[in-house]
Amino acid sequence: MKRYERLERIRRMDPYEESLEIYRLSAVYEFPWDFTRALELALYRTYAVPSIGRLLAETAELTDRAQKRYDDTALLLDTVVEHGFDAVEGRTAIRRINQMHRSYDIGNEDMRYVLCTFVVMPKRWIDAYGWRRMSRHEVVASTVHYRTLGRHMGIRDIPETYEEFESCLDAYEETHFGWDESARRVSDATLDLMTSWYPRPLAPALRTATLALLDDSLLRAFRYEPPSGATRALVRRAVRARGRLVRLMPPRRAPHYARQNWEIKSYPDGYRVAELGTRPVPGLRGCPVRHSGTA
Repeated sequence: MKRYERLERIRRMDPYEESLEIYRLSAVYEFPWDFTRALELALYRTYAVPSIGRLLAETAELTDRAQKRYDDTALLLDTVVEHGFDAVEGRTAIRRINQMHRSYDIGNEDMRYVLCTFVVMPKRWIDAYGWRRMSRHEVVASTVHYRTLGRHMGIRDIPETYEEFESCLDAYEETHFGWDESARRVSDATLDLMTSWYPRPLAPALRTATLALLDDSLLRAFRYEPPSGATRALVRRAVRARGRLVRLMPPRRAPHYARQNWEIKSYPDGYRVAELGTRPVPGLRGCPVRHSGTA
């Protein structure tokens, strides 16, 4: 197989009728590392909405149980990608996602915003750092995939097109990003988790490198000291160089799903989809946080 042969196949497909298959080809063959990083960033940026960050702090899922929360989120979302919406495994994953969200007082606008991050952040990341940019077919298929997921989750007023998703995300962040002490704890815990995957002496440098990849609006919301311009340029050039290197490598012949990521550490002996995810925290459903995000 040649490097661009799979892209040619994608362009011959219908991005509406074959959205899941196109999204699967993109996410697990063409850009598995990039999609992992982009979806990490997608979830991370939602903490900068204080209502979302506060609820996550109150549940302690991303402060006391960060690794398991990371693993469960990745595995549930990826189960739908691997098996589809109609398969038993896919339906079970969506059921667990809905059970978690219905346990808390979550506003539709926050849920829709989180969905927007899943659509927008992978395209932005891959266009900036991937071995090639996403094709229009891939962008449309990703949009259709997450629109379908949103409908299964009962989210209302879902945007129709990628451009509408992007406008919704930007407008929501401009209005809602802000400082919250609890959200900052969630952010710090997430950065600690990401650095914990590597040898401890590298932690300070990795934390700085991660901050160098964040945009100014996120840094302001969490009140992080921005890395120097030279550091940001160096880190971003390094990630772009990785993409150029991948372009020179043979195309992937086997799929790579989230369950194969070495960062997934909570289930060394395997897992059951029905047992993934969080359980209700007594007393939080009626908490005064009215517009809470993912639980």
